[in-house]
Amino acid sequence: MHKYFLSMDYLSLIKQPIEHELQDFIDLFNRSLTHDDGLLGRALTHIRSRGGKRMRPMLILLIAKNYGRVTSVTQHAAVGLELLHTASLVHDDVVDESTERRGQASVNATYDNKVAVLVGDYILSTALLNVSHTGNQAIVQNLAELGRTLSNGEILQLTNIQNEVFSEQVYYDVIRQKTAALFESCAVCGALSVNANAEQQEQARRFGQNIGVIFQIRDDIFDYFDSKEIGKPTGNDMAEGKLTLPVIYALNNHPVDSMLTLAKKVKGGTVNADEIAVLVDYAKETGGIEYAEQQMERLAAEAQTYIDRCVADEALKKAFSAYLEFVIQRRN
Repeated sequence: MHKYFLSMDYLSLIKQPIEHELQDFIDLFNRSLTHDDGLLGRALTHIRSRGGKRMRPMLILLIAKNYGRVTSVTQHAAVGLELLHTASLVHDDVVDESTERRGQASVNATYDNKVAVLVGDYILSTALLNVSHTGNQAIVQNLAELGRTLSNGEILQLTNIQNEVFSEQVYYDVIRQKTAALFESCAVCGALSVNANAEQQEQARRFGQNIGVIFQIRDDIFDYFDSKEIGKPTGNDMAEGKLTLPVIYALNNHPVDSMLTLAKKVKGGTVNADEIAVLVDYAKETGGIEYAEQQMERLAAEAQTYIDRCVADEALKKAFSAYLEFVIQRRN
């Protein structure tokens, strides 16, 4: 691990072998999120302005290029999956009553919940339209199943809030369905778009799943520190009733009655900011952060094995390794 260009810009390395293909993706994605109608057009412009790092589309393009050549099938699959992801974020903000997304006001905060739900539905339909353009039944089926999995993951998370057992297994079940499933589908669809064989599809699927789980564990670790720089704890997940891997590890391996009581208050929605800070400190002091990082490294070793064994082109190998390192080490 950590063997490629530690001090260099990971994103530049990732994009290097897919620069033109990524620009084609961005152009198609932006065209898909453009509408002449006043309110809908403004809402879509608001969503387009968020941009983002394009981690998921880049994964599709890298996988496709590893097994063949990026085509219009790959691009429409990539746009379809990114639009499905975008629609799920718009709807999630309504469910979570979030007012901000990527530092900008959410659609529901800018307009209202009704508009956000309808705009999310429009984007979802546009996702379906794009994958239909692939003419590939397996890709269409993959996206449809992904939509079901993402929804089920959200429901499982809501159900888990009421569960008084602090289960690491349930934690992984939730993040595999909420986050990893999307990376997994991206990897599989990238392989499908260039007619990769069944073994290659399975290799790609496992790589995507590992990337997705690492991505979410890193995201969860952020909640124990200041969002911009390691420091002041935030505790947003606990404020929403969610216990993540660092504190689940602490509760199961270093149980303290007072901490178990606070954890139950988190799940009951009655915990206050001072109590969250106590739980955050407890998770840190008992090795919860180190444990979560060890789990990332374990999954990363498996992902690196895929890169070493299944990626032959040197530029692609560097791009894949940079992708993995970025997911592990990202700060936002």
